[in-house]
Amino acid sequence: MKTIIVIGGGASGIMAAGQAALAGANVLLLEKMKEPGKKILISGQGRCNITNNSELHDFLSHFNPNGRFLHQPFSRFFVPQLMAFFEELGLQLITERGGRVFPKSGRARDVLDTLLHWLTKTGARLQCSQPVEDLVITEGRIAGVMRNGKKLACDAVVLATGGSSYPTTGSSGDGFHFAKKAGHTIMPLKPALIPLITREPCLHQLGGLDLRNTGIRIYVDGKRKKSDFGEVGFTRFGIGGPVILTHSRAIVDWLQSGKQVSISLDLKPALDDRKLDARLQRDFQSRSKEELQSVLRGLLPQQLIQVCLQLLELNGQKEAGVVSAKERARLRSWLKDFRMEISGHRPLKEAIVTAGGVNVKEVDPRTMESRLVRGLYFSGEVLDIDGDTGGYNLQAAFSTGWLAGRSAAADEQEPEEE
Repeated sequence: MKTIIVIGGGASGIMAAGQAALAGANVLLLEKMKEPGKKILISGQGRCNITNNSELHDFLSHFNPNGRFLHQPFSRFFVPQLMAFFEELGLQLITERGGRVFPKSGRARDVLDTLLHWLTKTGARLQCSQPVEDLVITEGRIAGVMRNGKKLACDAVVLATGGSSYPTTGSSGDGFHFAKKAGHTIMPLKPALIPLITREPCLHQLGGLDLRNTGIRIYVDGKRKKSDFGEVGFTRFGIGGPVILTHSRAIVDWLQSGKQVSISLDLKPALDDRKLDARLQRDFQSRSKEELQSVLRGLLPQQLIQVCLQLLELNGQKEAGVVSAKERARLRSWLKDFRMEISGHRPLKEAIVTAGGVNVKEVDPRTMESRLVRGLYFSGEVLDIDGDTGGYNLQAAFSTGWLAGRSAAADEQEPEEE
């Protein structure tokens, strides 16, 4: 019987450990935190967006260029298999807009409890508060790990330590250190799915405001680069929300290369300029004796009205009926092009996902085994793979964990031909 040690008790580590145990291995899952699965509990704003029920081609389009590496793991364990896995364990699922799949209860805790109950039934052993200090590699293959200054011998190791974001959950970059010492290339680490910082101080009073059905345009050095549509959220330091997070990786790259980035919000995407102007004229005429700030409540959330008036230098106490044509034109233009300069992004430790990591060219996608060290397997965020928000990253974690666990427990594989 092979002995396998899995390092990291997150989504991919739990899946890897359970699958290896089901395949007949003696499995020990080591988690350095007091409890496993802390990042699962905060995913999807505490609801845990398990996966996305979209077709493979569309699914892969939501990853960085390295997403093609996931063809092999996804061919073995993909969305239908993951949903069936949870449902057979008694966890009811629900699919919401955009194909996002959540537990029907809306509680991430139910996902983690389901996984841990299953892990126990597989026979894998879980030990918490057990940080690994190093890998033991002898003659190019795994011989064990160092824990508490002592060697724990094993036949294979699955490195499922996560990235460098949200270190309070245990994802503090340990796996990158282990992989680098083992000879692997670590691609530069940077935040992905990260809120952005805006330059305009007055926007910070919008913290907590969420806007649905919003059009966005991203400008780089004054040229439009991307357009999208979705939900935007403001924070006390800038802007976030699903559609912004989706594009944040590219924006981080542009900012780090010294480019100027701005984001324009179309607050009335269903109305073109002509229809919007007609709407404004109608509202101002029918409610001519009311204050402008009162009339604007039919167009904007309360939090946004004062920012609008401040940016456009309009008197909110002015009667709507005496708003000039030029003032109305400025308002119309702003509603279709609420632009803000992006001055930076939040730190890596606050990113939902870490971009960068173990170079996937050095990992066999058919097995998740290292091409450099026999018996060393990788799964989850430690790899240089990151996707959009919407369930994509958790599916990648579960799929790579499934394959790594199964492969680690399999009979010895023949070395690859050069």
